[in-house]
Amino acid sequence: MSITAPQGFRAAGVTAGLKASGKPDVALVVNDGPSKAAAAVFTSNRVAAAPVHWSREVVKDGRVDAVILNSGGANACTGPQGFQNTHTTAEKTAEALGVSATDVVVCSTGLIGEQLPMEKILAGIGSATAALAADGGPAAATAIMTTDSVSKQSVFTGTAAEGTQFTIGGMAKGAGMLAPGLATMLVVLTTDADVPPDVLDAELRNATRLTFDRADSDGCMSTNDTVVLLASGASGAAPSAADFGAGLTQVCAELARKLIGDAEGASHDIAIRTFNAASERDAEIVSRAVARSNLFKTAIFGKDPNWGRVLSAVGTTDAAFEPDQLNVSTNGVQICRNGSIGDDRNLVDLEPREVLVEIDLQAGAAEATILTNDLTHDYVHENSAYSS
Repeated sequence: MSITAPQGFRAAGVTAGLKASGKPDVALVVNDGPSKAAAAVFTSNRVAAAPVHWSREVVKDGRVDAVILNSGGANACTGPQGFQNTHTTAEKTAEALGVSATDVVVCSTGLIGEQLPMEKILAGIGSATAALAADGGPAAATAIMTTDSVSKQSVFTGTAAEGTQFTIGGMAKGAGMLAPGLATMLVVLTTDADVPPDVLDAELRNATRLTFDRADSDGCMSTNDTVVLLASGASGAAPSAADFGAGLTQVCAELARKLIGDAEGASHDIAIRTFNAASERDAEIVSRAVARSNLFKTAIFGKDPNWGRVLSAVGTTDAAFEPDQLNVSTNGVQICRNGSIGDDRNLVDLEPREVLVEIDLQAGAAEATILTNDLTHDYVHENSAYSS
């Protein structure tokens, strides 16, 4: 199980007819308490979808009773009618559950620029409410998929200082448009730990900074990115902020890896680690510059360990380094040494799906890793055919 592994949660995933494929497309997650604490982070894209505008207001008081999600339509760039549709979705969900609409987070994903078929959405809410179950997490994870080939779930169990156990569960969707600012696509996280909203917010922001913010598939930021964290307190465990944060980061890291592992058309999962940097910021911007280089990504697709493309990307940043002190290794082979020719690049094996590129700046002690993937023919095909 995923989001229903923690105590105090029910979930469902149903088919409402939003997808031409007939696959599940409406998910509902309910926090039965006793606590209804929550926090969330959202896309920093200025062209944000209606559900993002609504949900930002919902979480301001640190309480969320339920999250209603749909795939098959983003409800982005849909004007006042789109926002009204989000409001109506929250009201219908609240009515079905006996809660307040202002405590219902709404999330949508799919094609931008089309109104949602509200008669199907509203019927789907009724079906999802009827299907709510304590083991409904996997069904919900399936219902939020768009171009995903597999659902993405994760669970962590930890122990608080007093010896009581707590669980954190998570589900995510996303296979493209992964270049987040504060979040990545749609993610719901649940915990039965007793954690106040301010701690949830701080630990969620730190976890997303280290995980989802560093999953950069294709350099394209979504209009709908949402990560919401719900705490029921049902276990009675009250872990320290540090212990809770460590578990939360572990769940987010696993989900981030699964997002990259399912990236549209990808044939390689790439970790770009920059180390010996003057600051964590320097390490992150160097790794991200390489991750966003189409020349680098196509080279990996072609199984060509072209370290020149790595150095070219590094050189576009303002990170502290000396060009004649850069080292680059790919899958354990140092193919660039001190900014020049290193070991024979033919020694690099790029047949495995997993690729590790390590960049040594020789400028300090900080490091950061960005997760990305190669750029393939299949990615171009899938995204050129998506709207049809």
